[in-house]
This record gives sequence, structure tokens and C-alpha cells, in this order.
Amino acid sequence: MPESKVILNLAISVGEVLLKSGGEIYRVQETVSRILEAYGIEDYHVFVITNGIFATVYEQREDAGSMVRYVPIGEVNLQRVAEINQLSREICEKKCSISEAFERLEQCRNSYSEGKLAMIFACGVGSAGFCYLLGGRPYDSMVSFFLGVFLEIFLILAANYHASRFLMNILGSALVTAGSLLLFAAGAGILSDKVVIGGIIPLVPGVALTTAIRDLFNGDYLSGSIRMIDALLTGMCIAIGVGGVIKIFQLMGGGAFLL
Repeated sequence: MPESKVILNLAISVGEVLLKSGGEIYRVQETVSRILEAYGIEDYHVFVITNGIFATVYEQREDAGSMVRYVPIGEVNLQRVAEINQLSREICEKKCSISEAFERLEQCRNSYSEGKLAMIFACGVGSAGFCYLLGGRPYDSMVSFFLGVFLEIFLILAANYHASRFLMNILGSALVTAGSLLLFAAGAGILSDKVVIGGIIPLVPGVALTTAIRDLFNGDYLSGSIRMIDALLTGMCIAIGVGGVIKIFQLMGGGAFLL
């Protein structure tokens, strides 16, 4: 394989990991471009959208190469984004050969794989913390902690069956809401609205929404719109799950059931 195509493959692969981990469009495009320039390729074109990378090098030469890489929207991993940024800096500073860069890239792909227990605990702590910040009492935060733990266990199990992300958001928010209202109806004395808000916080697409706004401000209107639609649909799914359960409880109670 010509060296130009190897370099192109490296640049696209780095951009793929960065994009899949939640990197902004301008960051991915700049990273791919700088890697190509660092290895001596000046005649290139790179185009990045939310779920794809398109690049060509040396269009007018015999060793011309082009590559298209489909990148499905994945979970945000800021640690991996930081590692890829560091790898890109070292490549630009001529500290990495092509083979070393491929090895480092593979390490970045496999690094920072959170254990399931850590994810479950973090989800519980996040739920409890937001419940308290939004006006809940320590007792409410404790309930929200266990609901957050239960939510993360559900999400992990659902992911094993490759369930639809939108369905997972609807069912996850519904389970949190149902758990809170059942405890409230049983006389647990909780502030059910604060508990529900804290419990569904792990589902809220805050990073995706922020990234969408940054893409729009940077002029990447197509990618920003895609991310914005994804974030809004996720929010809509959460609202359907919460609102649906509240309505069911209202009907079962024979009257208004207010949070």
C-alpha cells in the first residue's frame, strides 16, 4: 500500500475515534488535517459530519487515495478525547512514527473502559447529587441514589440486547418515575418531583446539546442540526417516559396525582 494511503488511513482512524467519543466537528476536521500535514501531505481535502468522515489526498497523482468512514453516534468519552488530542500533538511535534501512532491509537481505543460497578455507583451518586442541588433533602437524595443505581443496571442490561437507544430512554425514565411514585404512594414521605428529576439526570443529553450548539456557532450547520435533533429526541423520549407514568398513576388514582 502506498505510504500516502497509510497516512490517510491513520488520520481517518484518529478522527473516527475522536468523533465517536464526542469530539466537536471542527476539532475532528482540524485533527485529521494536521496529521496529514505532519506526515508531509499537503494536497488533501477533508470533510467531516456528525456520523461520517470523507477525505482525499493527491487527487491529480497516480498515488491518489480517498476514504469514507461511517461513524455511528456513540457515547461521550472525554477521557478518550483528551488522549487522542495528546496523540495528535505528539504527531505534529514529530514525536511519533506512523507505526507508533497506530499502536498509540489502539491503546486509546482500548483505554478508559469503565467497570460496570463504577458506572453503576457513579450514576447513583450523580442522581443523588442533582436531587440535592435541585432542592431535595438528604433523605430524597438517598432514594434518588438507589433509583439511579437501578437505572444504570437497567441500561447496562438493555445494552446487552442492543435495544434501541430511544426505547431505553423511554423505559429508563418510566422506571425511575414509577419507582418514585410508588414510594410516594406507599407513604415514604419523599419529595417525588425532586427524586424523579435527580433520577433521570443520567439520561439527559447535556453534552450532546452543548456540542450541537458549539458546532452551530462554528458554522457546521448540518452536523450541529443532527446533534441538536438527536438531543431533542432524547429529551422527548425522557418526557414521554415520565409523563406517561404520571398519567397512568393519575388514572389509577381516579383523580389528579401531582408530583
